[in-house]
Amino acid sequence: MGAADKEFMPAEEYGRSLQGLGINLLVRDVGRAVAFARDVLGASVAYADTDFAVLRYACGPSRAEWMVHSDGTYHSNPLLGLIGDAQVRGVGAELRLYHCDPDAAAARAQEHGHHVLAEAADKPHGLREAYILDPDGYCWVPGVHKT
Repeated sequence: MGAADKEFMPAEEYGRSLQGLGINLLVRDVGRAVAFARDVLGASVAYADTDFAVLRYACGPSRAEWMVHSDGTYHSNPLLGLIGDAQVRGVGAELRLYHCDPDAAAARAQEHGHHVLAEAADKPHGLREAYILDPDGYCWVPGVHKT
């Protein structure tokens, strides 16, 4: 999967390093999820292999980190029984990435063939946002403060 295919850190050490809110997305294809995060959202790849990836986003004061796992790594996780062969995952959840230009992200999403659910628009709560579906149907909402 590229340059990020290097030794990351032992799983136990990584687990102990996690704090605050954690996001882990179950995906059909880790490489496809990594490409979306990198090419559309502008995330960096801290680590990626065929079953697992750690993605990071940093822009101004915003810092985010999330993980993606292939379905196969969840052999004993209770969620796997719920999603089965569902075409769309994460319905009803919004994954918000602040300080991420929604106009640019929507343009990149279209360029890479992803579904833009709603083009960038100014919202009454003071943000400009777009709604973009990733290959597994998770809804990403890049947004910036309105000027």
